[in-house]
Amino acid sequence: MIKNILLFITIFHFFSTPLWAQNADHHKVDRVIASALEQTKQTLYYDPSYRRLVYPRGDVPLDRGVCTDVLIRAFRKAGVDLQVLVHEDMTQAFDAYPKRRGSNRPDPNIDHRRVLNLMKYFERKGKALRLTGELTHFSPGDIVAWRLHNGSPHIGIISNVQRPKKDRYLVVHNIGFGTKLEDILFQYKMIGHYRFFKNQSDNV
Repeated sequence: MIKNILLFITIFHFFSTPLWAQNADHHKVDRVIASALEQTKQTLYYDPSYRRLVYPRGDVPLDRGVCTDVLIRAFRKAGVDLQVLVHEDMTQAFDAYPKRRGSNRPDPNIDHRRVLNLMKYFERKGKALRLTGELTHFSPGDIVAWRLHNGSPHIGIISNVQRPKKDRYLVVHNIGFGTKLEDILFQYKMIGHYRFFKNQSDNV
């Protein structure tokens, strides 16, 4: 009975959304994934150094960056500037974000490049999904965050490329050796799962 109700809600939501909006979201996801994959040929180094950036659309040199830069660059190809979105939200609700020593106001040079800030932004904007171990709950374009073995947070984008067994998608991320496409979805403790675009998938 509950499954039938959930199915009805899912179908109603899908058909109540204009077709043009559904297609627009899918095109944006395609652009995000394409950009993330292209970065595996462009971003060769991991560089966490603080840099002063232009605003908006500020970026470090394309040949380097950190895990969050993969998302920032990919989402800009879909018309979404996380530098601006995070900065504006932190300006309005700074206390809602994780505290860092010596930081008492928003900083558009670095705030959007921190994993915990991106996680908080996605959470505040209703993009968080329930954490599960079900492969069917993950779709290309999804954002996943992990806690590494050393305690550091990490983040990446699920690609549309499957591993040889074709049972799950590979992840685009930069963990220290430039942007890579790798099978790491369940390699670390998962602490966040997000879907930015409303009509990205019907899996969840």
